This record gives sequence, structure tokens and C-alpha cells, in this order.
Amino acid sequence: MSSLPFPVRVAAGLVVTAVEEVQSLPRTIVGLPITAASQVLQLSMRAQQVVTELAIKGDTALEGARPVEEAPSWARFDDDTDGRTPLPPRRAPFDDALAAPRSPGSTNGHPRPVGGTAIGLAEETPSVTPDALPGYETMTIAQLRARLRGLSVDQLAELLAWESAHADRPPFVTMLTNRIATLTAES
Repeated sequence: MSSLPFPVRVAAGLVVTAVEEVQSLPRTIVGLPITAASQVLQLSMRAQQVVTELAIKGDTALEGARPVEEAPSWARFDDDTDGRTPLPPRRAPFDDALAAPRSPGSTNGHPRPVGGTAIGLAEETPSVTPDALPGYETMTIAQLRARLRGLSVDQLAELLAWESAHADRPPFVTMLTNRIATLTAES
């Protein structure tokens, strides 16, 4: 067999392929509408994915610009009385006593013990909530994130110390630590 030039061999291959495709056309034409429909659906689904990815990126970029709602209007909880007005938060019977500041010699209206010192009051009772951000102990991570920008490094350090000593929730500790690092790096 003589060696023909490469372009001639490629052209002969194209002719053979075209003849084979023409011969298989009756079988292929039956599935053509299904193939076309599936490709259109595939393209539309991909377009939806791209739009959703863009929306997620936009949400991430705008997340710091909008305030977080305390209780969204669409949220309904089991504790709601009529579906519109939420109940006040439940409190344990002794929460008021812990929240009220007490002096070291206070006996809460009871007679002073014989020894002259109040039992269990050797030092001042620690506060239930940090002073830097009232209500912090009941905040969600999203509520904290919305308020972080308005706090100084000292206030953040106070919150971090309180968090480490009390609830020690890893996401809160991480968020506070990262914010302190960011503010420290900026100054």
C-alpha cells in the first residue's frame, strides 16, 4: 500500500464518517426531539444555578449593609399567643434577683445572720450579662454579627472574656476573636 499524503487520508476519513452518519440518520432522527429537549432543559438548569450563585454572592456582599431583624414578620413560634404578638421571654424565678445589683452587705430584707456577714456573699455576684452589649447572652450568632461593627476592641475583649467564662460557644468565640484581630490589624 502506497503512502498517501496526510490531507488525503483525512479527507477520505471524513467522507466515510459522513456516509456512516447518513446511514444511521433514520435511527438517530427518532431520538432527536428528546435529545434536543434534554439539552434545552440542561441549559436552563445551568442558567438557574448561575443566577442562584450570583444571588448568594450578592447576599454575602450586602450582608453587612442591612440590619438583622430581631423577629422577622414571617416567623411564627409555638410560644406566640395569637400568632401575631410574641410572648415576653420566659424567666426563671430567680433571674430578677441575679440581674439586680446587690451590695456585699445586702440581706434582701432578711435579718442579718448572727455572725454579722451574709452567707454566700463573700464577693460581689458577677453580672448575668456583659456590660458592653446588654442582652448578649440571649443573642443568636446572626444578631451578634449585626452588632459587631459598632463595638470597640475593649468591648469585644469584654464580650470574649464573658463568653469564655460562661457559655463558651465556639462560633461566638471565633467571631469575637476574628473581629478583635481585624480591628487590631486596622489600627
